Amino acid sequence: MRVRSTIFVSLMIAGLLISTAGVGENLPGSASTGQTSAVAAADPLLQLLVSKGVLSSDEAQSLTGTPGQQRVKLLELLKAKGILSASDYAELAPVSAQVEPNLVASSSPILPVLQKEPGPITVPLPAPAATVVPAIAPLRTLPVDPPKKDGLNAAFKMGPVKMTPYGFIKATAAYDTSSPNGDDFPFIGLFLGSTNILSTGPTRDPEFHIKARSTRLGANLEWPDISSKLTLTGRVEGDYEGNFSEVDNRDVTSLRSNMFQLRLAYVRMDYQASEKTDLYFQGGQDWTIFGSSALPPILETTFLGAFYGSLYTRSPQFQFGVVQSLGGSRNFKFSPTFALMMPSSGEIEKLGSLGLAGQIAQAEREGADSGRPEVEARLALQFQLDKAKGVAPAQILWSGFQGRRTSIVSSGNAPYCDTDGCFEPTVAESTYFAAHNGFTTSSKMYGNQLAVQLPTRWFTLVASAYRGADMRFFLAGQVESYFTDMNGLSNPVVYTTLDGGPLVAAGSATLATDASGNVVVAPQKPIRSFGGFISLGLPLSRWFNADPKGHNAGWQLYFTVGKDQVVDRDLNNPGATGIGCIQSEGVCTGVLTGANDSSPLPLAMGKMFAGTLNYKLNPFITFSLEQSIYATRLQDGLNLYSIAGVASNEWQDHRTEFGPIFTF
Repeated sequence: MRVRSTIFVSLMIAGLLISTAGVGENLPGSASTGQTSAVAAADPLLQLLVSKGVLSSDEAQSLTGTPGQQRVKLLELLKAKGILSASDYAELAPVSAQVEPNLVASSSPILPVLQKEPGPITVPLPAPAATVVPAIAPLRTLPVDPPKKDGLNAAFKMGPVKMTPYGFIKATAAYDTSSPNGDDFPFIGLFLGSTNILSTGPTRDPEFHIKARSTRLGANLEWPDISSKLTLTGRVEGDYEGNFSEVDNRDVTSLRSNMFQLRLAYVRMDYQASEKTDLYFQGGQDWTIFGSSALPPILETTFLGAFYGSLYTRSPQFQFGVVQSLGGSRNFKFSPTFALMMPSSGEIEKLGSLGLAGQIAQAEREGADSGRPEVEARLALQFQLDKAKGVAPAQILWSGFQGRRTSIVSSGNAPYCDTDGCFEPTVAESTYFAAHNGFTTSSKMYGNQLAVQLPTRWFTLVASAYRGADMRFFLAGQVESYFTDMNGLSNPVVYTTLDGGPLVAAGSATLATDASGNVVVAPQKPIRSFGGFISLGLPLSRWFNADPKGHNAGWQLYFTVGKDQVVDRDLNNPGATGIGCIQSEGVCTGVLTGANDSSPLPLAMGKMFAGTLNYKLNPFITFSLEQSIYATRLQDGLNLYSIAGVASNEWQDHRTEFGPIFTF
């Protein structure tokens, strides 16, 4: 990067001097500094630098004096802006400028020294330094650096709108030693196909898959604007990891008919308030600023370590942010961001898949029924930790979110009925319904995350740690969301809510009686959890000084460990109902304590370890091999898993995955 910037600056200076020299031949001997400034400001190269935001108009006008003096002034400006490092400046600036730096800083006018017959001016370019194998760059779904105006290298245009498609084709083969859910990715240990007993049957239920549905397509967009300070960009992206086509001619072979579904779709407006300050607004669906800033660099991206320590999701949002350049030798940048998000409490996958009805019920209704947006915030500090060539900037991140979900029971909703009959409301409950026209109950959602991304020439360390409550939508908290707290209450009756939430969901809308015999709404509380991951990336090719242009320049090795765990106090709350409850006459009676060992879903912890070896054949083709272990542990003392006929407290899947990735 340094070599490219040095050559780029040298070419800019050469163009500036040549254009100035060409005009200088026609200047009279009494030409003033103001005339020289006007000529310099009219130079097409300077106009280009101004239009791209490298220089301001005032700075361009300040480049006065002889060609040599103009060169020194331009170098000083670029050094002050952080475009040139001290070593870059030392290579390009004349010796006299380094000995007498006040020559540029002087505010007194400098009269140009005109040559009678100036010859062609040449600026020798520095000898290009040897390139190196780049260090490992962290995955960054939400970069700090703002987009540059006219920075999109358009593949084609749709009228005035620039567009550049991108994506990859990913084909992998995977073998799982135990995959009871039947998925082609490592799912949490729910065993959705079993009832009451978490059993793999007579074997560990191994599976082999070959899939190409991780293939991804997208496009970057840029719109023109008359303002040089306003940059308009956007992105749309989708993949084939959604559902299968449901039509008669493909039912039998639906496995080959993956549906294309939306991942990202947003537009962004950046306003350059000053040379060092960028203000932006973004609207649409993007990665959430809570959690998604730091992701594990693993091959398996269908679930990307979900419920095993990786915290992320994508959601509709309005995002507002600032990118402030602080300068310094390490090019510090600080970016605070705030977002209004679509409130969501996550899909429900309890005693079996509830399909679209369950997804819409809790993922859409219960968040929207709160009548308020979810709020998220992020603080990002970016700086150049290692100044070696080919090393990306480091980042230190904090993010958080706060939201609420609400369940509504109307006065016309009857108590739950099943094949054994119905629960009829008592006189007290009927009176309560008549007085309140039904009832509502809700619980809060919140979370905090700290993350670091530290690239160096020798290794890249990425770490994330989080703690919060009801983070199921962010794929954390062992799929648990909230529970109904029956401490001090009795005679619970569970009611169907407007969102259609089933009674086997975690914590349903419940009426009960308190110690005085009054009918009250049983409170709901979020289930707390914590976790995170640590990933170490090793640029093997750089270690051994491989030829950057050869076929051995792309060897990389990663080690990743992660954990997602429910707070033990919530699991052992004696008054908690609805956490992995079982159905008994329409009431969730299962409690996640040793008092009820028949509870089928007392998930306590998910653990992950992955070793990933990447070989990059060229800039477009990468081969990856990943060996990983995924494990789900139940609440202590509960050996409810039956793994090949053996009772166990923990289920494990040892997964091997290999395949090529073709990028474009």
